[in-house]
Amino acid sequence: MRHVDFSPLYRSTVGFDRLFTMLDSLAQPDNGQTYPPYNIERTGEDAYRISMAVAGFSEDEISIEAHRNVLTVKGEKTEEQTESSEFLHRGIAARAFERRFQLADHVEVQGAALKNGLLHIELKRNIPEEMKPRRIAIAAAPAKAKQIEAQASK
Repeated sequence: MRHVDFSPLYRSTVGFDRLFTMLDSLAQPDNGQTYPPYNIERTGEDAYRISMAVAGFSEDEISIEAHRNVLTVKGEKTEEQTESSEFLHRGIAARAFERRFQLADHVEVQGAALKNGLLHIELKRNIPEEMKPRRIAIAAAPAKAKQIEAQASK
């Protein structure tokens, strides 16, 4: 993949360096990282869910951290050695992993649950009220007030 040089844009923009850094990191190859598999789905207008297949991991062996628009999911399997058995074939992956997801502005983690070998992470976009579009009412121009003169009574 070609590398895009964003340096000319740095001269004429202010505050977009995070965007350019994110675009640069997306252009980097993922090094073939496919474990664990995951889905990202939209569950509502401003709601999302990341589902990761983490069969064999318990809640204690998985950590989830959200920091500065990056969601990091780590899994470290504690090695269980049993003296009485040996594996003839080991097809269930029990290796450590780390997945990072770039979150858009104002996307927050609502919660996570581990069910049937799937880790579900619920996300919601909470846009602050001052950043939401608002409708401005147009006031009618005030009509010229007519002056009424009172007559003096005799």
